[in-house]
Amino acid sequence: METHPTTSLLPHLDEEELAALAQDIEENGLLQHIVLDPQGRILDGRGRLAACRLAGVEPTFLTYEQDNADAYVLSVNLRRRNLTKSQTAMITVRVRSLEEQDGRSPREQTARSLGEQLGVATAVMGRASTVLQYAPDLVDPVINGAIGLNEAYAKAQENKAKANSAEVQLAKLREEDPELANRVAEGELSLAGAWAERRERVEEEKRQRRVATHLLCEILPSLAQVRGTRTFALYDPDLAPPGRAVTREVIEHAASALAEAASVWAERDLP
Repeated sequence: METHPTTSLLPHLDEEELAALAQDIEENGLLQHIVLDPQGRILDGRGRLAACRLAGVEPTFLTYEQDNADAYVLSVNLRRRNLTKSQTAMITVRVRSLEEQDGRSPREQTARSLGEQLGVATAVMGRASTVLQYAPDLVDPVINGAIGLNEAYAKAQENKAKANSAEVQLAKLREEDPELANRVAEGELSLAGAWAERRERVEEEKRQRRVATHLLCEILPSLAQVRGTRTFALYDPDLAPPGRAVTREVIEHAASALAEAASVWAERDLP
């Protein structure tokens, strides 16, 4: 039989508990009906149904007709089962999450207050919520008692710190290099890989600036020094180094380059 989603969150009876329940049912019969929701899903009595099958006893059923099934499941099970406060808190916040994901009506969301009703401190509920958000793979182990809530919470805190750090790093990358940040967001690059590429780009930009600066510092001051002298009149094409002769085209390109330099210097407000 199908089980209600909230009931599915509850830990199963272990073999010893199930065997003891089956023996009791075999000797005394099924004293509590198995409760179903209107869709025929098990709300309460999953263990009793398994025990009936083990004992060879025909189970009996009744249907829960009200619309607060989540609250009913938690109320009857968390009070009856021998669960720790940590398990109770984890189950409760998980149910709350399912309610919000499914868009349940406010009347159905009465499970929100069960933590207080069951005597679970607000701080414990908060730790469980942090685990659900930042270490979801540890939710079931906490519910099943495989690990404690405090241990899971410590891991969730580590994951939260890493997530916050990653968000900051991605925001910084977006400011410096939007193209790389978009590749990270699309899953094409890891954040670490993007920053490695960013550093390579920065180093290449520095190299290009260094080369360009040295080239301009060699050419322009020398050109400025010949202004107003007879240097241009003394030019002899026959004495020009191979491949470096000055022609009218070269002069036109040089004039264009100087105009471009003047424009850039003005834009950058350089001296």
